[in-house]
Amino acid sequence: MANSREEESFYGKSGWRSQPMLRSLSEVHRTLVVPHPARFYRKLLAFAGPGFLVAVGYMDPGNWATDLAGGSKFNYTLLSVLQSLSLKLGIATGRDLAQACRDHYSKPVSFCLWIICELAIAACDLAEVIGSAIAFNLLFGIPLIWGVCITALDVLVILLLQNKGFRYTEALVIALVGTIGVCFGLEIIFSRPDVVGIAKGFLPSPQILVNPEMLYIAIGILGATVMPHNLYLHSSIVQTRNYELNPRGRREAIKFATIDSTFALMFALFINAAILIVSAATFYRSGHSEVAEIGDAYKLLSPLLGVTGASTLFAIALLASGQNSTLTGTLAGQIVMEGFLNIRLKPWLRRLITRLIAIIPAVIVTAVSGESGTAKLLVLSQVILSLQLSFAVFPLVMFTSDKLKMGEFVNPLWIKMLAWLIAVIIASLNAWLLVQTFRSWLS
Repeated sequence: MANSREEESFYGKSGWRSQPMLRSLSEVHRTLVVPHPARFYRKLLAFAGPGFLVAVGYMDPGNWATDLAGGSKFNYTLLSVLQSLSLKLGIATGRDLAQACRDHYSKPVSFCLWIICELAIAACDLAEVIGSAIAFNLLFGIPLIWGVCITALDVLVILLLQNKGFRYTEALVIALVGTIGVCFGLEIIFSRPDVVGIAKGFLPSPQILVNPEMLYIAIGILGATVMPHNLYLHSSIVQTRNYELNPRGRREAIKFATIDSTFALMFALFINAAILIVSAATFYRSGHSEVAEIGDAYKLLSPLLGVTGASTLFAIALLASGQNSTLTGTLAGQIVMEGFLNIRLKPWLRRLITRLIAIIPAVIVTAVSGESGTAKLLVLSQVILSLQLSFAVFPLVMFTSDKLKMGEFVNPLWIKMLAWLIAVIIASLNAWLLVQTFRSWLS
């Protein structure tokens, strides 16, 4: 009860219109103990985990498709700013981004934002589900349509793990992330890439802005990298820690959660860079520049590298990536639905609904397009994500820059300026893509 009273007194700031009636992920809210007093490493371990759940979205199968199709990548140091704002919102206000939007905006606006976010989750899950289905097909010969259906079982996995505690969910995710890292670490060794070429590849090209095809891929990479529902997810799962409900405890929580997310995002950068590096060192160098589909990459890896298990490692990493992403996508769907609609349903029913929202479109699309259309669908899904990104980024930056809502945790001036700059760049790139798309249609 004392804990609840402390929350009421802190979270009832004048900048918010009402108290959140339902705690974000209520079944695991503030369930993980944070030792205090304790040494630095013990505190860091207590807060370690949420960053990797978020990082999963930065290495999902949608990234694989866009990384195979293009060669540019946005700076993860800048992108980590958005995730740090997201975790700060959750810790400082006790609200996830969906709950904050519901409180701040009118019901019609809030409802529209919910629909937009659900579309983003469906687009993201399309990539994740198809990626997993492709991996099942490559490893075990399972037809794509059945592979899509198998991914729906992640609902049962999450229910089982969350009944045991949120740490089990985090442990599974980190284990799968480690699997991806090991697989691609070996692929880099096998492919023997050009170090100078890698360094040059991180420099952005001005040709992206004048070439519609390059811009389409670049926007797809942006959508694959910063997914709208990742911001909602992060603002919620940081609240699973039972940190002290006072300014010192919140400052400490923000510090350690930021370290956790920054380290996890750097690892995600390695994974995405590894996909690009292996693709360039294997396919471009050998003259197979037309490779854009995951299935083609799988078939060519072992013959081109002369290593028998190279293709299998690639498929195992893809399966781990897809399964990881469906787990975190389902959690994000629950957070978004609860936060925007403030509904109270049983955990299994909430997750089943959020899973079906994503699975049904994936089943239809896979059944209609078959294997031949999966690569284009993956890239298209990431472009859709990018177009919806601003609807999450602008509210996040606005809320965390509001003194009334954030109190002493409001963004300092330099972070406000940087965050708004990132938000404007994202919106401008998306607007430019729309202009180029309409031009191509008219011509």
